[in-house]
Amino acid sequence: MVQNSRIGRWARFLILLASAGPVVPGAIAATCTTQSQMSAAQRDTLSTAARMLVAKIQAGDVQGIQANTIPAVAADFSGIASSIQYLKPIVQQAVVIVNELYVLDASSDPAGAARTDFFCGNPLVVLNFTNLPPATYALAILQATGVADPQQISLILSKTGENRWMLAGFFDRPMVEAGHDGLWYWSSARQYAQKKMNWDAWLYYRIATNLLSPLDFLSSSNLDKIHHEADQAHPDSLPGAQPMLTNANGGAYSITAIDTTTQFGPLDLDVHYTPDAVQAAQLRDPPAARRQATGVLSTLLASHPELQAAFHGIWVHADQGNVTLFALELPMSQITLVQQAVPAGNATPLVNAPQSSSVLSRSPQ
Repeated sequence: MVQNSRIGRWARFLILLASAGPVVPGAIAATCTTQSQMSAAQRDTLSTAARMLVAKIQAGDVQGIQANTIPAVAADFSGIASSIQYLKPIVQQAVVIVNELYVLDASSDPAGAARTDFFCGNPLVVLNFTNLPPATYALAILQATGVADPQQISLILSKTGENRWMLAGFFDRPMVEAGHDGLWYWSSARQYAQKKMNWDAWLYYRIATNLLSPLDFLSSSNLDKIHHEADQAHPDSLPGAQPMLTNANGGAYSITAIDTTTQFGPLDLDVHYTPDAVQAAQLRDPPAARRQATGVLSTLLASHPELQAAFHGIWVHADQGNVTLFALELPMSQITLVQQAVPAGNATPLVNAPQSSSVLSRSPQ
């Protein structure tokens, strides 16, 4: 399976269980009001509530946000608190704009409904929730820009009996990866797909989706279009339920996961493999470990030379269970020379180590 290392900090906390997917029989269709359908007073009230919460995130005001959170979420606030601490230095100096507003009225729905769908506006945006308590909610999607790492912040708000909007869910996602936004990755993925460079296309489609989709339980025609195009470009040989086997250094290696990373700044391919007992023993010797890792990299690159066009380099990790025994990062230019000389690269023995517009309305030209 292609892992999603980039999104480890995106989904912060949501007391309301949500899931993306097609509408299913028996789902309750509640009422959605888009911002263009709201009165000016409604828009102002929601915008003010959302901006107030994001301002507290920028200030690192954990207690202030907890005081404006519904009791069920405020009672277990550690996840949101850590997220606020993570986000504060990233968005502290950002310019915040409200990008999308939706009022989600499920107040008349029966209690215990298994699933509630909201169909919003034209072009259609669909929000899918499971086990949603009857109430009136709102979704505010904001963008924090003008900083090195712009963020898309989505807030689920719940309307109280006193007509206050309080926090019920909190999500954030980056808007840029390695200096490019989601529309750039979508356009680039299409170009790679047209050239039948499917590994590049598939991985770029994934980045585009992660940058452009504010929430996993939101779907739109443009997001559906990305998923459809990505499915068409999906390489058959990627590791999934079964590892991908490759031969290097006279042995077979089991590649278990392929993803992307920007740990060193530029966009790299991120490769994980599981060595057998003999291969793991070789990793105790640094020169032998480099030869093994570079052999895996050079074999992968020889099989898929198109990767040189899309990525700065490759990170490779030799894993044993949850422990990484050895890790190495090399630029593409050095990987092509590994049969002549083994460069040191960023080798790390780790023994015993445990500004884009909304995709809801835009697509590449």
